[in-house]
Amino acid sequence: MSLLEISDLHVSYGRTEAVKGVDLVVEAGTAVCLIGANGAGKSSIMRAVSGLLRPSAGRVRFDGCDITGWRPHRIAAAGLVQVPEGRQIFAELSVAENLTLGGWLVRQPAVAAARRAEVLERFPRLGERAGQLAGSLSGGEQQMLALGRAMMAGPRLLLLDEPSMGLAPIVVEQIFATLADLRRAGTTILIVEQNASAALELADEAYVLETGLITAQGPAPLIARDPAVISAYLGG
Repeated sequence: MSLLEISDLHVSYGRTEAVKGVDLVVEAGTAVCLIGANGAGKSSIMRAVSGLLRPSAGRVRFDGCDITGWRPHRIAAAGLVQVPEGRQIFAELSVAENLTLGGWLVRQPAVAAARRAEVLERFPRLGERAGQLAGSLSGGEQQMLALGRAMMAGPRLLLLDEPSMGLAPIVVEQIFATLADLRRAGTTILIVEQNASAALELADEAYVLETGLITAQGPAPLIARDPAVISAYLGG
């Protein structure tokens, strides 16, 4: 069953068209990656899906419902939650306060408490630093917090925009191991990532974006063996 369907999506900044008619499908319970060079339009797609940008044309459907033009908080409340590029945690708030804000739309205290316990089980470092200002955390800890904050919302579809950016390799391994665990637990994932090797290893399906257009798509293992993808994105 398709959880997310993007149809003929166009995104423009003034007269500059960053996304030029993209079609993309994410099936429930799967992980899908979107790879491409800087400036290809990957983040623009993610921002349009999560409501941070209004598409200039095309439709976005989530669980069969047309959410094109919805406000971001309404999209998040429906279960489509984004971990933004650059983490964008609330630096002047504590770790605990960031997690509380992630569960702001959760109306059942017991549910919020259970999700917080799950986050702290996955990321014990956050529990150790609960009272610390988020802005004082290391880059890896901030990424853990950004992911934990998203998990507090109970996402049905988790959007991740460059989660490995600026992180040490050992932290990247930990983040992707956590994403693999979440996927096995039933969370659907759409990930934009320049670390194409890690993204393709995580994903079931893959799309390649070049200058706003999808140039290749298919099962991730097949895309990972594409000579053009190897040459451009895998260091071949």
